[in-house]
Amino acid sequence: MLIVAVAWIYVVGLMALTETSIVAGIVTFLFYCVLPLGTLMYIAGTGKRKARRRAAALAAREAAQQDQAARE
Repeated sequence: MLIVAVAWIYVVGLMALTETSIVAGIVTFLFYCVLPLGTLMYIAGTGKRKARRRAAALAAREAAQQDQAARE
């Protein structure tokens, strides 16, 4: 996935360089690269964020159980 993102940044960067003005190049880069790629990367990372959250909750639950067992 990362190589696709890098390739897309390269393509859109070249598109932005060929625009007639600096403002048009910046707008092209923002609307064709930064916003769509940011959205795509956010959606693609959803599973990893959920797994990390689940693992943290499980670790907290296990730590609480160990603390409770140590008190008894």
